[in-house]
Amino acid sequence: MLHYHAREEKLEQQLGESPVSHVPERRKSDCSMAMPSLRVSLLQDMRHIQSMSEIKTDVGRARAWIRLSLEKKLLSQHLKQLLCRQALTKKLYKRYAFLRCEEEKEQFLFHLLSLNTVDYFCFTSVFTTIMIPYRVVIIPIKKLSNAMTTSNPWVCVSGELGDSGIMQIPKNVLEMTFDSAFRPHTHISVLFKCQNLGKMTTVQLGHDNAGLLAKWLVDCVMVRNEITGHTYKFPCGRWLGKGVDDGSLERVLIGEPVLPSGEEDSGRGCYTPPLQRSPSQIRRISVTSLSGRGYKPTSAQIQEAIGEAVNNIIKHFHKPEKERGSLTVLLCGESSLKTVFVWDFVEKAIAYMESADQMGDLQETAEPLGRTCQSLCHYVNAINSTRRNIGKDGKFQLLVCLGARDRLLPQWVPLLVECPVIQRMYEDSALLRDRATVSSHIDVLETLHDFPITLEASIVKGIAL
Repeated sequence: MLHYHAREEKLEQQLGESPVSHVPERRKSDCSMAMPSLRVSLLQDMRHIQSMSEIKTDVGRARAWIRLSLEKKLLSQHLKQLLCRQALTKKLYKRYAFLRCEEEKEQFLFHLLSLNTVDYFCFTSVFTTIMIPYRVVIIPIKKLSNAMTTSNPWVCVSGELGDSGIMQIPKNVLEMTFDSAFRPHTHISVLFKCQNLGKMTTVQLGHDNAGLLAKWLVDCVMVRNEITGHTYKFPCGRWLGKGVDDGSLERVLIGEPVLPSGEEDSGRGCYTPPLQRSPSQIRRISVTSLSGRGYKPTSAQIQEAIGEAVNNIIKHFHKPEKERGSLTVLLCGESSLKTVFVWDFVEKAIAYMESADQMGDLQETAEPLGRTCQSLCHYVNAINSTRRNIGKDGKFQLLVCLGARDRLLPQWVPLLVECPVIQRMYEDSALLRDRATVSSHIDVLETLHDFPITLEASIVKGIAL
């Protein structure tokens, strides 16, 4: 490999360009149209490995290169490129080596292609302290004229190994791309370097509400590891700004891996589906997406969504620890526990409970129920007093996550159901006004008590409960 590297670099200097520039680029899927293409380059991968000061020996660098090639599903392709230099192979390998036999070499490379059917993270999960460049692309919804904002946006990327910290986005990072119909699209693109984040899980996105066009409508955020090529999409589809949507100036977005569409390109083979998703299962429409379209979900649909969300969380804990996906996706993602109540109702219920307590109406309440009422009021008030600029949806999401972590959700639901405010805010046919349905709902939530739920720092940041 070192001989090949020296020879190719010499050739590169003579030609003034990379000798592997003819390697086809990976075709981009529609959702990653704004991402600049990431070239497939054996030489570039070797340079990444050689720049890692953590590795001290040539054997260690070779192992790291194999791990990176496996993770990128390029091991067979890279080895084929290395072995195409027959003069170098003859010079360094004995005559009876199987790499000198064309038939055995081709069979070897063909068998290596089968490794492309598995998603490896053998590079990302091992070299946890290295510095990795990440590219963040923020894509606004382009149909409206005020798709970009005059405020000062910021972003924080989190993964299983840590987070990038809050990064202010400069004003001069606007880029323009063109789709297949040659229509221009403007987006924000930032390249930054930080310690390995591992598998990416969440993105916090926000702004300071400054300027004349402070309201910002964001379609999604794309984040790519520039070494491994792993790309994640963080859907948003919401406003960030005061006086619009739920008034949030920041949102926590949940990511999902983006699968390359050009699987036949460069012999890359096929991919396994994303975690927590069955390849043959038709994707269900979530209660959140139904509500967003003006559709009013029925009690049966809500109850089914709750049952499925809890079942997914329980299945998460029954898997071996190494096979578990992200718990954050199950708690806060599209088909999670956060799609049942409305924060306005919770606030009115808390106001009623606090006023009843001041009037002495709650003094005769049984002690456990009194403590539960105090805990609910305490949590809601703590969330409302946080310095984070999260909107109503973000506050409710935070309450559900904290309640699940501290095993309080099944105790809070009866309090909200018995509150007289419910009669003014929910119809007779609503789930919360059906006692039998609420009882079964509480039984489902209690099944989570057997499992320890650890929340990501991006979710509970600023809350000390």
